[in-house]
Amino acid sequence: MVQAIGQLSHDERRSVMSWLTSAGPFWDDFRRHGPDDYLECRGEIVTESGVGEAAFRSLFGVECALVSFVPSHWDYGPVFVALRPDGEEGTDPGVSLPNWRTVPELESGLAKAELPMGAWADVEKTCRLRYTQLVFSDDAFGNLSGVPFAKSSAERIVALLGILERKARAFDDIGTPTDEARRIDRDYFRGANALFTDSSATEKRELGDRLTFPHPEKRGESLWCPWHGKERHLTLRLHFSWPIRHGEPVYVVYVGPKRTKR
Repeated sequence: MVQAIGQLSHDERRSVMSWLTSAGPFWDDFRRHGPDDYLECRGEIVTESGVGEAAFRSLFGVECALVSFVPSHWDYGPVFVALRPDGEEGTDPGVSLPNWRTVPELESGLAKAELPMGAWADVEKTCRLRYTQLVFSDDAFGNLSGVPFAKSSAERIVALLGILERKARAFDDIGTPTDEARRIDRDYFRGANALFTDSSATEKRELGDRLTFPHPEKRGESLWCPWHGKERHLTLRLHFSWPIRHGEPVYVVYVGPKRTKR
């Protein structure tokens, strides 16, 4: 960046520095990854960096790209970032990020990019178009009506559904779960802070009717869906069919406020 600014005229440098120190491109959103997320690019750790954050969000369903100065260490594209849950070599999930380095590339990329989500209807549209392995019921998102929109919650819903999409795809040609499937189970479906859990025995026994939903494809039939993903800011939940098997639909039947509140 210093090199790029150094190529400008005196007046241009003064204008850029004035903008940069007062209203520049600061990171004004909540960070989605933490110091324990091992993100690597070309052999270098990019955890707790803008590159790492863009990669982490992209891995979990939030569209991101990079903008880089030329000349710089980042004068190439796309930029591939690997997420190594155990910090070890292997076939870990990764993402290729677009890296815009010229004004025409930036303008073209922004023109093609998805508009930021500003309402729950945008969340529904994004998820129905993006996640082709999931089958959404017609009214899956209907219970979000009346819930105040929150960008962070919207992104979490998209990310949770992105994990389900990845899990639905994580089978080999003969239907055996892949290493990716085992990583997803370990990282998101197990442990005290799992993002996806089964409802408790008490909830199933006392509130079982709230965990039963009309079948999206079979009129007159119902689906028992106690498994759910968790969004904590607005206490939202998404309920889906379980278990997830090769060649079978993954039905998403509910996205909305927690159903088992007493």
